[in-house]
Amino acid sequence: MRAYIITASDSGCAGTREDLSGPAARELLEQAGYTVAGYALLPDERGALADKMREICDSDAADLILTTGGTGFSPRDCTPEATRDVVERMAPGIPEAMRYHSLQITPRAMLSRAAAGIRKGTLIVNLPGSPKAVRECLEYILPALEHGLQILRETTGECAR
Repeated sequence: MRAYIITASDSGCAGTREDLSGPAARELLEQAGYTVAGYALLPDERGALADKMREICDSDAADLILTTGGTGFSPRDCTPEATRDVVERMAPGIPEAMRYHSLQITPRAMLSRAAAGIRKGTLIVNLPGSPKAVRECLEYILPALEHGLQILRETTGECAR
């Protein structure tokens, strides 16, 4: 399976903060046998994030897009909105599972606004911005994602209308 990582970070784009969450996601993906097809560090801008996700999905460049960052309460956090702008079908169980798992670690997990959904043959999942939270969430969901991605990639056609 091919994965693409997008980190949403104004400070990362400005060069004032090193992105540690994207590399954490890369490490776990590679350990799980994924090929990381690409990486992008983008500012917390809804249009730029949505455009990049659309580009990846529409060119079939990846089976899975993982975003890191932009899922909190800051006025600049817009990754879930960008994701909703792009996806054709939501996958609410994935962020629900991440929040459930993370709540066992910290009550602040309830503040996550992460989203997940499908566009064409690509699954998009929003992860938190901290490397620790990326690891905790990704380790928890990766086994189930593999099954979901296999089903998604083997199935063609649209939902019956």
